[in-house]
Amino acid sequence: MSSFIIATFNVNSIRSRLELMEAWLRQRGGDIDVLAMQEIKATEEQFPFDFFERMGYACRINPQKRYNGVAICSKRTPDEVSIRFGSDILDGESRLIYARFGAMHLINLYAPHGEPEGPKYAYKRQWYDALIAWLDRNFDLRRDRVVLTGDFNVTFDDRDVYDPVLLAGTVGTLSGEREKLYRLIELGFIDAFRLLHPGQIQYTWWDYRGAKIWKNQGMRIDHMLISPPVKPYLQEVEVDMWPRRKNKIKPSDHAPLLGYFKPEILES
Repeated sequence: MSSFIIATFNVNSIRSRLELMEAWLRQRGGDIDVLAMQEIKATEEQFPFDFFERMGYACRINPQKRYNGVAICSKRTPDEVSIRFGSDILDGESRLIYARFGAMHLINLYAPHGEPEGPKYAYKRQWYDALIAWLDRNFDLRRDRVVLTGDFNVTFDDRDVYDPVLLAGTVGTLSGEREKLYRLIELGFIDAFRLLHPGQIQYTWWDYRGAKIWKNQGMRIDHMLISPPVKPYLQEVEVDMWPRRKNKIKPSDHAPLLGYFKPEILES
């Protein structure tokens, strides 16, 4: 089955993850076409462009020293790239990058983590409001092929949390956060993973502490949302657990989420 594969991966510092990235990409046989990465935690000068070039990818980044930062690395040169969005809140931190590949629009995001209350919680909700407004201004989701992916730092519902009672009231489960994901759905986006796997329990993030990866005590906070015109091209969505279960190579606390699409998604 021929596929155009997009992987979203919060790497939690790209410079700390190069050994893992090389092992993972080689283990997969180089089948990933686009890597959308979050929390690269690197400036333009620090980002390992040469490494990715050796692996067959050209990278565009929205960098930030020590914090945040997003990147899109691809085998195919994008037709457009943007890291500025005409919004003080969206442009204030390096959390968003846009690229167009033919007829497909790709937006890679790293949403604020937030807190259960206070200024950081307010900022997270304001950031989502700004993102939703930008998406609404720039795309017609009834006609445009849009893939919105990344680390949303929010779960949709209790299926996305290993213990809803224990974690009630914690970041990623709050009603004011989940409301923003529902607004994206109201805008027209579809949760690609749930579309194909409505009842599956699958997480994308596990705390380093307490061996939670081996107990599967995690949360699904990394998502791939698609506009309705993308639906006919969608083949599969899966979490690749291989990079998260590494012992000899220090993993990220996230596992990559992969979307498989018919290559025709790029054609006009």
